[in-house]
Order: sequence, then C-alpha cells, then structure tokens
Amino acid sequence: MFNKILVPLDQSPIAECVLPHAAAFAKIYDAEVRLVHVLECPSPTDRYQPIDPLAWKFCKAEAEAYLNNVEDRFQQIGLAPKSILLEGQPAQAIVNYARSHAINLIMMSSHGKTGLSRWNVNSVVRKILQASSISSFIVRAYNPAVTDLEGLRYSRLLVPLDGSLRSECVLPTAETFAQRHQASLFLSHVVVKPEIPRQTPLEPDDIELIQRFVDRNMSAAENYFQRLLKRLTVDFIPRVLVSENIAISLHQLVEDEEVDLVVISAHGHSGHSQWPFGSLTSSFIEYGTTPLLVVQDLAQNELTLSRAEAAAQEIKGH
Repeated sequence: MFNKILVPLDQSPIAECVLPHAAAFAKIYDAEVRLVHVLECPSPTDRYQPIDPLAWKFCKAEAEAYLNNVEDRFQQIGLAPKSILLEGQPAQAIVNYARSHAINLIMMSSHGKTGLSRWNVNSVVRKILQASSISSFIVRAYNPAVTDLEGLRYSRLLVPLDGSLRSECVLPTAETFAQRHQASLFLSHVVVKPEIPRQTPLEPDDIELIQRFVDRNMSAAENYFQRLLKRLTVDFIPRVLVSENIAISLHQLVEDEEVDLVVISAHGHSGHSQWPFGSLTSSFIEYGTTPLLVVQDLAQNELTLSRAEAAAQEIKGH
C-alpha cells in the first residue's frame, strides 16, 4: 500500500523523531524511503534580496552531508533510502515533489528547526497536509516514542469507524500493523445523541425519543462490529460509545486506552470533496497527541480546489 515514503527533514534533531516510524513502515511494506531536505530560497516578497553564492554552496554541502549521515543510519539496519535535495519554499517544494514522483505516504514530525510551539503542528506541516492530497503520518515532536531506528513497536492501535466504506479504507493497514507488531486493535464507533434545540427543558416524550434513537443506533453499531469480526483476519476490541461530541469522546478514548497510533481515513460518510479532511480527521490533526496516520481516500483530481488555490493557479497562468 505504501511503497514510496517521503520523509522531510530540516537538519534539526526534533524533526528526526519521525525516523523510527519511517523505518517501521519501510520494513513492513518493503518500501522505498526518500529523505528530502529543502534549501530554502528567499520568498517571492524577498526576491530582490541577493544570495551569497559562497554561503549557498556551504549550505548545500552541509545539507548533503546531513542527508548522507541519515542514510548511513538507515543502512545500518538494512534499509537503503534515497536522499533528495530540493530548492525553493519548503512546503510547496515537498508537495510538488510528492505529486510528481508518485509518493503515497508523507511522514513528518509535527515540528522542526523552529522548535516546539503552542500549535499542535507547525505551519509547514499544515501546508503540506492541506495541499498534498496524499496519505500522511504525523509524529508529535513533543511526545516522541523512541530514538532507536529499530526500537519502535506499536502496541495499541485505534481506528475510528462510522460504518462507511470510506472510513474502512484504513482497515488493511491497521490489520497489517496489528499482525506484525502483535498490537491490540481497537475499533471504535460513536453513537451521537440527537439534538433537539429548545429553550425549555426536554419533555418526557423528547427524552424517550432520543433514547429510542440511541438504542437503535447502538444495536446497529453492535451488529456492524459482528459483521467486521467475520471479515477481518485479526481480533479486535470493539468500543461503542454514546456521546454528544464524537471528537471529544475519541480523544478521551485514546487517553484512556493508552493508544500509541491512531489510524483514520481522511473522510467519513459525511465527508465532502471541498476539503482535504473531514471534521473528525481535522480534529485529530489539530488536537491529537499521539502518532497519526491519515489515509487519503480521495485522489487529487477528486478534491475541489479552494478559492485560494484556484486564485493562485490563475495568477501563475498569466
């Protein structure tokens, strides 16, 4: 599924927290890992700022030496990555390379050389996620698991499901990791309590109607997991929750079950092609605290361009 993995690095130790995860994925999928570093050019607003050719040459040599060093670390554990040196604006250069070279997974640290911040992912990572239309993996730099390239094992995986085929596109990946790492696999579904907007307390009939709705959907969820038991090749632990907020319940489940990898589809049954991610996936990107694998269920040509993207393309075309 993931045979070409792109790993952006900015020469900072904090960005290297993704490396053990990249090694784990490469070994499971026998994938080609491409280590990429972008030599940042001045932004368009600084285009008149002169570049010192000698300083640029030193920066390039330093970046090449850094990538060679990371290559050597992978080779010591039997992997043979390729080093890629790009020039330009980091996010756009990485997105362009990924699209033009059939990359099917981008693995990134949530933060890099600018350091940790109050934001759960930095601006470069956010731009790549929004623009790449490719499955992505995020490691939380403030909560790294291991530094040893061979020491990573996932032990507790969570897959949120809403009953749609879109949400199920992650199941083959989750099965593979559960088998190879002998990990516990949690499959979760949240039954949402229906909302009845009122300015006064609910009447008994309203409460009964809500409970009937919840009971019916609980029964449907339990039947759904029974059907999955017959389809999947690994055992799993079902978690059917009742809540008024899906995201809050699932984030709490991650904490309660000490989950160390969340695997989620970019969209669920209510997902729209106008956005690269559904609301639940966006919540895990912005507020999750564990490593996160987002499997993109839509191809690039199926996603609608935002107004900003369309305007940018129009300007470039003139």
